[in-house]
Amino acid sequence: MDLFSPDHPLTRALTERGYTDLTSVQSAVLDPRAAERDLLVSAQTGSGKTVAYGLAMAPTLLGDAAALAPAAEPLALVVAPTRELALQVHTELSWLYRHAGGQVVSCVGGMDPRAEQRLLGRGCHIVVGTPGRLRDHLERGALRTGRLRVVVLDEADEMLDMGFREDLEFILEATPQQRRTLLFSATLPHEIIAMAKRYQRDAWRIALSAGPQGHADIDHRVVRVAPNEVEHAVVNLLRYFESPTAMVFCGTRESVRHLQASLLERGFGVVALSGELSQNERNHALQALRDGRARVCVATDVAARGIDLPSLDLVIHADLPRTAETLQHRSGRTGRAGRKGVSVLLVPLSRKRRAEQLLQTAGLKVEWSGAPAAEDIRKLDQQRLLQHPILTDETSEEELGMAQALLAERSAEEIAAALVRLYRSHLPAAEEVFDPGPGLPARDRSAPREPHQPREPRGERDNNRATVWFRLNIGRLKNADPRWLIPLICRQGKITKQEIGAIRILERETKFEIDATVADRFLAATREIVRPEGRIEPLGEVPPGEHDQHKPRTTPPGRKAPWKGKPKGRA
Repeated sequence: MDLFSPDHPLTRALTERGYTDLTSVQSAVLDPRAAERDLLVSAQTGSGKTVAYGLAMAPTLLGDAAALAPAAEPLALVVAPTRELALQVHTELSWLYRHAGGQVVSCVGGMDPRAEQRLLGRGCHIVVGTPGRLRDHLERGALRTGRLRVVVLDEADEMLDMGFREDLEFILEATPQQRRTLLFSATLPHEIIAMAKRYQRDAWRIALSAGPQGHADIDHRVVRVAPNEVEHAVVNLLRYFESPTAMVFCGTRESVRHLQASLLERGFGVVALSGELSQNERNHALQALRDGRARVCVATDVAARGIDLPSLDLVIHADLPRTAETLQHRSGRTGRAGRKGVSVLLVPLSRKRRAEQLLQTAGLKVEWSGAPAAEDIRKLDQQRLLQHPILTDETSEEELGMAQALLAERSAEEIAAALVRLYRSHLPAAEEVFDPGPGLPARDRSAPREPHQPREPRGERDNNRATVWFRLNIGRLKNADPRWLIPLICRQGKITKQEIGAIRILERETKFEIDATVADRFLAATREIVRPEGRIEPLGEVPPGEHDQHKPRTTPPGRKAPWKGKPKGRA
C-alpha cells in the first residue's frame, strides 16, 4: 500500500495527530532512493527523528498489507540511550502503528524485567529499549531475534558517549545479517562512521544541516555577563521569557545543587537532575515538570540525556558546553515538534574567545547582548497582567457583587494597586544585572597587524578635586576586573565613568573614588538595591595607610635589586 495514500494506516495516524507537513528528516527517509536500504542519518535533536524512522520501517514491516500479521517474535528493534527516551519512543511508535495493529513493548532499566519478559513472550511487533536491558533479555533468551527485519540505533552518538559500545556491538551481532540497520545521530564523529562501516551495507546517507543559523525553530542568543552575575542573569532570563518549562545546564553537580537552591529561595518552581539521583528521584523530578508543579530544570549534560519535555521553550547554558556537539544537544531540547524555542549562552568576558570558537564550529551566527534588565521585566509584567485571565475572563455575578462592595470601601486606584501587589507577590524579583560590554574584538590572526597609531593626548586630570571613597564587596577572589566593575558602579549609582576616580582591587573587596559633587546621589541610588553581592558602602576619606598602596615598589635599603649586574657562576 502506498504510504502517501490517505488510506494507509500510518497516514491516518499522522492525520489524527494533526500532521499537515513532514519535517525535513521525515521527508528524506521517504525518498525512493532510501527505500529498503540501510540509513545513516545525521539530523538535529528534536527534528522529528522518531516519526522519521517509524515511517522508514513501514515498507519493510508492512509491505503492501494494510495491517501487520498477528504479533509473534518482534520484527523491529529500537535501541535508545536512556529510559526516558525509550519510553517516549514507545509512545510515539504506539500511536503511529495503532491503525496497523502494531504491538510495541519497552524494555528499560528501572522496570520489572519479569514483566517485560512476559510481554515479550506474548508476542509483539516492535521492541524499544535501552542497551543494557536489551542485552540482558538477549542473554536470557527472552528476546528472540530470528524474525527481526529492522534495527534502529537512536541517538547513536549519545550511546557511544555513555559507554554503551560493547552492548551495542553485542546487540547488532545477535541480530540477523540481512536486517536493515537505521542509524540516527545528531552528529557523526569518527566512532559512528566506523560503526556504520562495520554493521551497515550500502547505507544511504542523509545529512540534514540546520543551516548557518542552526535549528530553524531555535532562536540562538548570547548574553554577556560578569563572572559574579551568572546567577542573576539566569533569574532575569527565566523571568523575561516566562517559558512553561525551562532547562538550565550547569557543568558540575555542585553547580546544579547551588543554582537549584538559589532559584528555590527566590520562589521558582525548580527541580534538579544530576548523576547521583536514584531512578525514583529522577522520575519524581520529571513528573513535576510535566504536571506543572515545577517549570525549571537545572541539570548536568549527562543527567539530561534523553529527556523530551513538550513544553520546553527555553534552554539556558549557565556554564559553557565543552564541545559544539554538546551545544547542539543541549539546544536541541527545545524547538521540537513545530514549537519555537530559545537557547541562551551565558558568556563571561574571560570565556568570550572560547564561546566564539564553539559558535563557529556549530555554524551559528548570533547577536551578543546584555542580560534582560529589571526595568524591561517589570514592563513585561505589566503587559502580562493586562492579558491575564483574571482580567480577560468573563466576570460572574458574585464577583461583580464583591467588586461593588470593595468600591464602596476603597477607591478604584487602591483596588488596582492591591491587584498589582497581589500579582507581583507570586513572581520572583528581577535582579539588577549590568552589561559588561563587548570587550575587545577578536583579531583575525590571518590578517596583517595594523600599524600602531599615536594616542590622542589625554585630558588633564584634576588631582585636587574632592572625592569620596566607597567599598564594593567584590574583589580578586571573585574575578573583579575594571572592564565590568566600572559599568556596574555606573549602573548601580546612576553616574558616568568620568565621575569615578581611582579604583583599588583587593582580595575580597574593591575601593573606589566618586566625585564629591555626586556622592550623595550615588549613595542614595545604591541603597535602593538590596543584594548580597555587589553591595556598595561609603568609606569616607582615603583609608588610612593606603595612600601609597599602589606606588611602584622600591628595593629595601642594603639589598641588591634583582637582575642587576652579572650573576656569579654563569657565563
